[in-house]
Amino acid sequence: MTRAYDVIIIGAGPNGLSAGAYLAKAGMKVLLLDKRYELGGGLATEEVTLPQYLHNTHAIYHMMVDYAPPFQDFQLQETYKLRYVHPDVQFAMPLGDGRSLCIYRDVDKTCDSIARFSARDAESYRQVHRRFGEMVDSFLAPATYAPPEPAPLQAAKLELTDIGRDITSISMRTPEEIVNDLFENDHVRTLMLYVACHWGLEYDSPGVSYLVPLFINRATNYRLLVGGSHRLSNALLKVVLENQGVTLTSARVKRIIVEGEEAKGVELEDGTEIRANKAVVSTVDLHQTFFSLVGEKNLDNDFVEKIKLWQWEKWSLFGVHMALEEAPRFSAAASNSEVDAACVYVLGYESSADLKRHWDAIRQGEQLKNAGFTCCFPSIHDASQAPPGRATGVISQMAPYNLKEGAQRWLNFKYKEELAENCVATLGRYAPNMTADNVLWKYISSPADIENKFPNMVQGSLKQGLYHPLQMGFLRPNEDCSDHRTPIRNLYLGGACSFPGGLVTFGPGYLTANVVAEDMGIDKWWAEPESITKAREKGLM
Repeated sequence: MTRAYDVIIIGAGPNGLSAGAYLAKAGMKVLLLDKRYELGGGLATEEVTLPQYLHNTHAIYHMMVDYAPPFQDFQLQETYKLRYVHPDVQFAMPLGDGRSLCIYRDVDKTCDSIARFSARDAESYRQVHRRFGEMVDSFLAPATYAPPEPAPLQAAKLELTDIGRDITSISMRTPEEIVNDLFENDHVRTLMLYVACHWGLEYDSPGVSYLVPLFINRATNYRLLVGGSHRLSNALLKVVLENQGVTLTSARVKRIIVEGEEAKGVELEDGTEIRANKAVVSTVDLHQTFFSLVGEKNLDNDFVEKIKLWQWEKWSLFGVHMALEEAPRFSAAASNSEVDAACVYVLGYESSADLKRHWDAIRQGEQLKNAGFTCCFPSIHDASQAPPGRATGVISQMAPYNLKEGAQRWLNFKYKEELAENCVATLGRYAPNMTADNVLWKYISSPADIENKFPNMVQGSLKQGLYHPLQMGFLRPNEDCSDHRTPIRNLYLGGACSFPGGLVTFGPGYLTANVVAEDMGIDKWWAEPESITKAREKGLM
């Protein structure tokens, strides 16, 4: 039997859920399809070690809560009782000599921490905090939730204002050049370079460095969701269901039905056909959408060649999720007790050379046995994520999918266990109570495991594709699809491979909902964010 909906959305991760929520509340009959039984995509909170230990196995840090439109439009915190913890110590970088460098929510406290290494750098950070904050408020954050413009047009608008020219100038430099010009102390440079690049920027490549101010600014805005990241996807799912939206889990889409160059619905692997009266939205990756679901026969040859040029990310993450007897006690807390209550720890990089050595090894397909990493212990801030008196922890280490020995090595348990033990040993050098006895159980996740769990994260690409000048802005994923429309009528692209990118910003889902509403003549019940209106008034957009 053939069923029909107004809008069919493939993929019920953050973007699929947010797009579905907007359109369902606008009166559309919405169907969300997902191959997994549990919806939410990367907003996953799971008991993967021991009972009662909750682990955020993918997205853990929520950095755009203060800007992302869904929070205000759906009143997610007020109506759905989402509660965020915003730790005072955002980043802590303990060092081998017992000192530590911290980034706080409070700029004065951050400057005090930096001043222990360099008075000049402390003053520079104070200026950077203000300068980058203005860039984010005036343009970088609003631009995340507005349609991109062709690069020449956007550049021309930016050239009309001082802050716009500043953003353009930064974009042409490498992250390392930016950080080294701002700071003189190597420890300060190391932490700032990590913060600027670890979400996917190459330290020595220009072109997308406008993201450096955003990432450094967001380093004071990391939030953890009480109860785990899955609470956020649950809230969005409630919005969908309360507005008569429908979800179908364990649904494997075989193809997008294309008739006369127009998307008409989907066929599932079991033969079920579901028709879309108005639109089909795909939030999965570019290759799945166009090669597996649409099929090359329905696409222009030039467009096919563009898709084939798409590059996946240079690194993914190797993760070690731990059920702990107790939370870590860092040696550096002897001189700063607040270190033990940080949100994110950067460990194992005693110099910027250590950090760059790690990135350079990744380019060669090597995973260094002594590489540094970040770690987080959510139960320190949210006791509900572990049994009373116990703790949870996660180590996240940048890692290449394509190892020299082949990606299949990531499926070798002995190899993964060895890397995990090395990571725990490194953690133990900074927090002596983190012995093997303290780790009750480990769940290890490699780049290949990420791809197996979420096939749209090809090669473990957390953002469905590399952040590169030719894959960002109006070119994400290309000039044919940057407004979320595609060459196939009524087929829209709404995943992280589309503008503005990944990291649970909700940008792709929000923008796709806007475009579908405009094309279908749907009354938009939501208003343009005030930040976008102000940016337009300033001539920046």
